[in-house]
Amino acid sequence: MFTGPFDASIILAIFPEISIVVLGGLILILDLILADEHKESLGWVTAGGLSLILLASLAVARPGLEPRLIWGGMVRQDWLSFIFKMVFLFGAAITALFSTGYERLEKRGEFYLLMLASTIGMSFMASAADLIMLFLAIETTSIPLYVLAGFIIRDDKSTEAGFKYLLFGAMTSSVMLYGFSLLYGFAGTTNIYELATRIMAGNLPGAALTGSLLLVLVGFGFKISAVPLHFWAPDVYEGAPTPVAGFLSTASKAAGFAVLVRVLLVAFPAITQQWGAIAAALSVATMTLGNLLALTQSNIKRMLAYSSIAHAGYALIGVVAVSTGVVSVTELGVTSVVFYLIAYVITNLAAFGVVAAFGRVTGSDEIAAYAGLSRRAPGLSLVMLVAFLSLAGMPPLGGFVAKVFVFAAAVDAGLVWLAVVGVLNSIIGLYYYLTVLKVVYLYRSEEDDKPVPLKGSYALALGILAVGILLVGTFFAPWFDWATTAAAAMF
Repeated sequence: MFTGPFDASIILAIFPEISIVVLGGLILILDLILADEHKESLGWVTAGGLSLILLASLAVARPGLEPRLIWGGMVRQDWLSFIFKMVFLFGAAITALFSTGYERLEKRGEFYLLMLASTIGMSFMASAADLIMLFLAIETTSIPLYVLAGFIIRDDKSTEAGFKYLLFGAMTSSVMLYGFSLLYGFAGTTNIYELATRIMAGNLPGAALTGSLLLVLVGFGFKISAVPLHFWAPDVYEGAPTPVAGFLSTASKAAGFAVLVRVLLVAFPAITQQWGAIAAALSVATMTLGNLLALTQSNIKRMLAYSSIAHAGYALIGVVAVSTGVVSVTELGVTSVVFYLIAYVITNLAAFGVVAAFGRVTGSDEIAAYAGLSRRAPGLSLVMLVAFLSLAGMPPLGGFVAKVFVFAAAVDAGLVWLAVVGVLNSIIGLYYYLTVLKVVYLYRSEEDDKPVPLKGSYALALGILAVGILLVGTFFAPWFDWATTAAAAMF
């Protein structure tokens, strides 16, 4: 249902995006007037501003129970998009805190502006109800991230990361856009919620629709780093500034899944079995290859990159459950994906935060360099323990509950074999997470007597994330209710 152009509530529907633009203007002004020695406060202003936007949005911008299309049908206001927006705001705020302690980022106002621009794009990705809006949102998200990945221009690895990310991103976006153009040609509309009706009315052959879907999935698969479109992630994560790598692996991936679930469920009901089979194959290949390759890594950022790929495979299990067509099972599938992404964002941000905190002091991302960290920084080691065990799916942490829900969705959908594959992969993942923790807690180093100092911004962010991991794992009812409300908004 379309609302009138003068409905005041449509402004509140994009309140987070408008507020981020205002915050970006403030950062730009401060960057111009502050002296260099005071510019490290830009990160605090960004993090504080995003936190205020998040709280204000929760207070005044929550959607009603009835979803609606606004702004000419370009944007859908519902609980699914709102919850993802809150996740993006949280991820950006934590990333700003990590950047405050990162010497080559903290005084660069343009860094925070690019991150805010990308966050706006993610927000519109989650709420886009039109293919044109969706493509613009994806590009608004991606282009700043290309720059951020290669932000440290005097670092060869960083420039290489940015260039690779740009090339692969441009290629997959062009393929995806071709898929969008075919859908428009078949249906005569770009509105996602009208595509299915128009396509079924036109009796389009399933092969043509499946071909269009595969082209679209190239772009979505790149965003979530699913096999075989995962190959950019290890190089980009290794070369990008660590706070940027954390942002890429969490908020950007969550935005990709938000789009994937909405488009598959809404636009392609006519070929549910086909995309369900494709998603199942992608899930198995992604989590298996990600875990197996993570076993061999000696660089912790590359290991976390392959870990991130594997977690995309776990989340895809919930997407496969969505394809059953049974409403109750489909709702549980969407719920499990949303809950998984909430837990994953909090956990992986903590893991990359520890890597950023350690790397800024030691200058090394090698796993061997973490020997004796438990003596040099007990608090940092404890956060690393919590984050890695959560990623491995150990109770009572957030990652455990998240995996239980996606596996339960698979079993509920009659996909017991897929749940078994997920459990076996979780066992493989546990090995390489414990290998790193063994180095941290059991190995000795010549520098055991040299403490690793932790900046206030890192201590605050890591403390929030560690508590969040524990809360999601132990008091999961509120988060699960949120995820259930988001899933219900799809129907």
